[in-house]
Amino acid sequence: MTGLIQRVSTRLIHVPLTRPWGDDVTEVGVVEVRVTRDDGFTGHGFSWTPQIGATAVQALIRADLAPWLVGRPADAGGWQQGWEHLHEAGGGGVTTIALAGVDLALWDLELRSRHTSLADALGRHHDSQPAYGSGVNLHYPIDELVAQSARWRDAGYGGVKIKVGKPDLAEDLDRVAAVRETIGADVRLMVDANQRWDLPTAISAVDALARFDLAWIEEPLRSDDTRGYRQLRAAVEVPVALGENVHTIHRFRDLIDAEAIDILQPNVIRVGGITPFLAITQLAREAGLELAPHLLPELSAQLAFAMPQTTWVEDVEDAGFAPLGALAGPSGVDIIAGRATGGREPGIGLRFR
Repeated sequence: MTGLIQRVSTRLIHVPLTRPWGDDVTEVGVVEVRVTRDDGFTGHGFSWTPQIGATAVQALIRADLAPWLVGRPADAGGWQQGWEHLHEAGGGGVTTIALAGVDLALWDLELRSRHTSLADALGRHHDSQPAYGSGVNLHYPIDELVAQSARWRDAGYGGVKIKVGKPDLAEDLDRVAAVRETIGADVRLMVDANQRWDLPTAISAVDALARFDLAWIEEPLRSDDTRGYRQLRAAVEVPVALGENVHTIHRFRDLIDAEAIDILQPNVIRVGGITPFLAITQLAREAGLELAPHLLPELSAQLAFAMPQTTWVEDVEDAGFAPLGALAGPSGVDIIAGRATGGREPGIGLRFR
């Protein structure tokens, strides 16, 4: 019989980035969440956000989620009720990020109670999945960008993703050409515009960049602009990817129904945790679309091991929790020779220092 939630506690952790993602992004915020069952057993989860919003997430958990959760069943089956409870503050964003910390803690509690790993509990299909090298590198000089791409190539990554969106498209073309030459024709090349373009700019840019055999163009428009994505996808040949800033299964379904997306990229924290992430992956399978989880490889890889299909894991240089020294011990996930492996420890495998 599932026990009841006795206590929910949080701790705000600021994790400095080894190399800032920009002048305004020098750290990431982690809200560690601990959920204790009435038998004293505790699960560990976390919410995550770069630079903006971590204090708001923690406040929402403390003031609105924790009191509501105490006395409820200590399992992840109440996610929908939690989402409805917070919905007045927004269907997604801060609300789903806050829910993620609790959802992960409840999964961790259950998995460790059963002495099983996340991938094995879900039904492991793979011992490894391919990883691609990724970087927040739009501000890198071209020689540093090329050197980074060479590191990924030499480390055996089968895919590389770089940022685009310079004020002058010619500079983007020069940078992408240099990376393609560096990694060769057999390595997948993805580009990410981080919502920088309007529709006419995106169409022109993607048409010009298509010559470099791109696996996808990521977030060329604001993620809210479903109509724009539908028009863009109809106008270009390069597959369109988005999802890191899409927060609910309802929005993913809208994008699919509008034929506005080729590759779904849910971020397990931003969508609200493992529970909604799994529903979104099922949606992708039903639609016959590719899934590529956004960031957080220590957790995303474990979910990828349980996917029937090949699922690419994003490994951002100098951004994983382990390389940043944020973890109290190994996560159990390793990326070696361009493959993510492991994920066999009980629970979700992440504890913060």
